[in-house]
Amino acid sequence: MAKDDWKAAFGGAADAGQDGRLAGQLLIAMPSLQEGPFAGTVICVCAHSAEGAMGLVLNKPIQRLTFDALLKQVGVEPVPPQRRIELVAGGPMEESRGFVLHSGEWQAEGSLAVEGGFGLTASVDILKAIAGGGGPRQCLLALGYAGWGPGQLEDEMARNAWLSVPADAALVFEGEAATKWRRALAKLHVDPLMLSATAGHA
Repeated sequence: MAKDDWKAAFGGAADAGQDGRLAGQLLIAMPSLQEGPFAGTVICVCAHSAEGAMGLVLNKPIQRLTFDALLKQVGVEPVPPQRRIELVAGGPMEESRGFVLHSGEWQAEGSLAVEGGFGLTASVDILKAIAGGGGPRQCLLALGYAGWGPGQLEDEMARNAWLSVPADAALVFEGEAATKWRRALAKLHVDPLMLSATAGHA
């Protein structure tokens, strides 16, 4: 998706974060979301404006597909690649579409700058760079994304469906996926057991 397409879809949300928007924040699913696709998830919000929001789930690794197999599917060489990155299920929307969330020092035409020093690129060029041993210093590949319409995410935040915390590279790119939810809560000094005990009483 080209940069202009991002801006058209999300109202120029590449500049979000300076007006109370949530781009560059991690959403931490509360126990009220214990059913459905977002149960126990941590989502990096990549774009947020009055037109809606878009983010990527960080802690649902894809087991059925390897990075090598994905490169073969899209015709990117070399295979085997000189470098491999993690694959995650980014959300229930457009699950066949790939989005690379990465450290912000690397940019290509069409890359979206995300608050907090991150970038988002949805072109095959970044896969070519990674397969060749280059590309961003840190990155992961998400298939699909999470999307919200105008005011929808704000409404969910008001209903205490999510907590938010600024994204950092360690939480986004490092550590086991199974620990990301607890590690994100730890940044807020929140005990998961206390969340469970008070679910539905916010």
